[in-house]
Amino acid sequence: MKDLFGGIYKNKTVLITGHTGFKGSWLGLWLQSLGAEVVGYSLDPPTNPNHFDLLKMDIKSIIADMRDFNSLLNVFELYNPEIVFHMAAQPIVRLSYTNPRETLEMNIMGTVNVFEACRLNPKVKAIINITSDKCYDNKEWVWGYRENDAMGGYDPYSASKGCSELLTNAYRNSFFHPDSYGKKHSVLLASARAGNVIGGGDWAQDRLIPDLIRSVIEKKTMCIRSPGATRPWQHVLDPLSGYLHLGQKLLMEKKDFVGAWNFGPVNNKEYTVVEVVDYFKKYWNAIDYKVDQNSINPHEARLLKLDCSKALTDLNWKSIWNSNEVFDKTINWYKEFYTNDSILTIQDLNDFITSAKDKKVEWAV
Repeated sequence: MKDLFGGIYKNKTVLITGHTGFKGSWLGLWLQSLGAEVVGYSLDPPTNPNHFDLLKMDIKSIIADMRDFNSLLNVFELYNPEIVFHMAAQPIVRLSYTNPRETLEMNIMGTVNVFEACRLNPKVKAIINITSDKCYDNKEWVWGYRENDAMGGYDPYSASKGCSELLTNAYRNSFFHPDSYGKKHSVLLASARAGNVIGGGDWAQDRLIPDLIRSVIEKKTMCIRSPGATRPWQHVLDPLSGYLHLGQKLLMEKKDFVGAWNFGPVNNKEYTVVEVVDYFKKYWNAIDYKVDQNSINPHEARLLKLDCSKALTDLNWKSIWNSNEVFDKTINWYKEFYTNDSILTIQDLNDFITSAKDKKVEWAV
């Protein structure tokens, strides 16, 4: 495990903001397995149960608010991270309609605070700001968005992610310009944009799979709001492998890898929301749902795709599991958890790495 990504993370101090969240907990486990000294900075886990508590990782976990700059700065001064994965955010589109101010403060000023803490700490060598595919000005066209397409945001959450990307570009130009790397500064800054990720251990509200699982456990009928909406479904480990591979390049002082990167499934069959639910129902008959056609819901995009050509060509990265494998791994994780009190996270990570080795992807060989 520690030889993956060229062994670059072994004994490195890595700071993850948002480590108690769904994606952050998976990333923390993987980095710990790679031999990194992991430091997490985040609010308390957002749900009960939650993946972070279930994993019982031996990492340094600081529970604090991203908007508290002095607290964040103290953590940087105490632990001196060499690379920062910024994931902390208010991540739910529908919640941003009811709590727009908190969403914007957390997602915009939280990003500013991270960049400022990095700017003031001489030990930081690399930053990856993990945003979202929703940062784009989504016109719901059928082709994928490229990294140089316009930022946008219909809802407060999407706007906050577009702003986070603009901030990334501003800090890279103003303080971490690659042309002055090694002369005026020693930081390489990139951003990563991924689509909808699924996998075991997510219990967030207003996400399809957690809502589906909750309806089974509570023996309720799930209401589907947008049955025809299409998303780039991918397992959480796929974009995480992209973030880690990108981080490897930055830690190797390769300036060509600064900038924005898309990470999404390639050549996977596209599934609508209702098709995903029907797929899960085949393997867990207790699932019951109905289509909610009468209620008035806030706007949510029906179609959003990413063009990942840049990651495929320049980073030699590609997604590992196809849609069926992603769905199978996800539904099996929850079934094992609720029927056998078993957590399959480490097994899924090992299976993913085995599949990556079989496909001879660069980061795994």
